[in-house]
Amino acid sequence: MATMDSSRVMMAPAVDPTNRPFFDAAREGRFLIGKCLDTGKHFFYPRGVSPFTLSNNVELVEASGRGVIYSLTVMRGKEPHAVAYVELEEGPRVFTNIVDCDLDALRIGQAVTLAFRPAEDGQPMPVFKPA
Repeated sequence: MATMDSSRVMMAPAVDPTNRPFFDAAREGRFLIGKCLDTGKHFFYPRGVSPFTLSNNVELVEASGRGVIYSLTVMRGKEPHAVAYVELEEGPRVFTNIVDCDLDALRIGQAVTLAFRPAEDGQPMPVFKPA
């Protein structure tokens, strides 16, 4: 059974004025995604322009934190870990780390839930774990 190395530290994100609300919310334990107010569709990564209409008629909304693994890769080596695209309940796909798991048991379609892990600078980063 291969398990994720819990000592693996993620690189610190580059926080700037355009993504600060996302990272501020993460510090509060909230995971924000974008919502196009013209179409009602959700998107990730959150930004000031809709990828659907190119309109700035968007808002940040809190995601449910639930999803399924859409695709995944297990990295084996000094620090075994898994990265995946997780399809959120709201629709967008997020590239993320899968944590607290048996790497050999991960499967496409598997339900996952949101968790947070600190980056090297302490910034909470959204990751997912098996539900």
